Amino acid sequence: MNALMLTTDLELKTKLQQLCAAMSPPITLVPDMPGMLRLDPVAIAVPDLVFFDARGEQREVLASLERVSARHPEAMIVLLVPEQSPDLLIAAMRIGVREVVSFPIDFAELEMAVERVIQKRNEKVRAEGKVIAVISSKGGSGTTFVAVNTAYALASVAHKKTLLIDLNLQYGDAALFISDVKSPATLTDLCAQIHRLDAQLLDSSVIRAAPNFDLIAAASDPDPEDKIKPDHIAALLAVARRQYDFILLDMGRQVNAVSIRALDGSDLIFPVLQQSLPFIRSGQRMLDMFSTLGYRKESIRQILNRYDESGAVTQADMERGLGQRIAFQIPNNFAIASESINQGEPVLKIARSSAIAKGFNNIVHALTKTHESSPHSLIRRLFTRGTSLTH
Repeated sequence: MNALMLTTDLELKTKLQQLCAAMSPPITLVPDMPGMLRLDPVAIAVPDLVFFDARGEQREVLASLERVSARHPEAMIVLLVPEQSPDLLIAAMRIGVREVVSFPIDFAELEMAVERVIQKRNEKVRAEGKVIAVISSKGGSGTTFVAVNTAYALASVAHKKTLLIDLNLQYGDAALFISDVKSPATLTDLCAQIHRLDAQLLDSSVIRAAPNFDLIAAASDPDPEDKIKPDHIAALLAVARRQYDFILLDMGRQVNAVSIRALDGSDLIFPVLQQSLPFIRSGQRMLDMFSTLGYRKESIRQILNRYDESGAVTQADMERGLGQRIAFQIPNNFAIASESINQGEPVLKIARSSAIAKGFNNIVHALTKTHESSPHSLIRRLFTRGTSLTH
């Protein structure tokens, strides 16, 4: 773990060095070069932890804190404050600070704050976002409808930070299902800058489709395959995993080097089918392909879209033909689905109590299997000396 010290107090620096050396394992201090401003030195390496000395004029301190947070979005900041000013603490919390220790520094308290940072970082590493590829078993299965509504349900019902990437390279229109906002960048644009892709560039390239729900729009080029490479997708997923709880890939139907790399990087694969013999035959071929590529059978979860329990081809027929059970059903309701698509609004927004909405809720509950409890007030915790701002 790397730490950066932002203080001009030489005595404090010495004590912080001693604290970092005494941690198990020791924390490596990141060298820095002088910056233009007092609290803005330039780190030589990327820090995981920043000790920020907040003594000084409040406006200058907060401006510097914002720059440091933007420059090192992955770093956890321990704020060292001369007094627990309500305005300073609330502003710091909004910037993302979650650990505060007051002067005069009690180094036992500071050590506990650092241990909490280490624990949270380890939890974050263990809890990287899960990638789910939603792929059509046959044209016309409703893959985009399923991908968009599952993503929205994860964001709105489970309150998970969710990203949908439209990987349908030639016919991608997922953005139209959820938003009329013009995309700041497309998948092609991101891949053109893949050499500098980081959390900030990713964040500036997404459509804010809804709270907790971001979307990367499909390539706008008619033939983008020469601009979007398999390695680009691998790099994009690596960055996205660190920023989101769930990343859903709207794969469309195509199978090529790019889509195979996306499937390789997925934790789960959701083939989308409908109740018909052609879908059984296409689904069988797709499962054979997945087997050839070495994908584990338990990572493949079939979704039966437009499910009709009175259909001529039953769910049991589908399961016998595929040799695999159907994991989820999205009930058929043409009127609601059509209204959702035409309005560019998710089903959970226009018909929250419908059977279709329940189908997407069932997927979300299976993916999360947890119910989040109500958080305690952060504001109440702000003014306890030396405590974490998190819970």
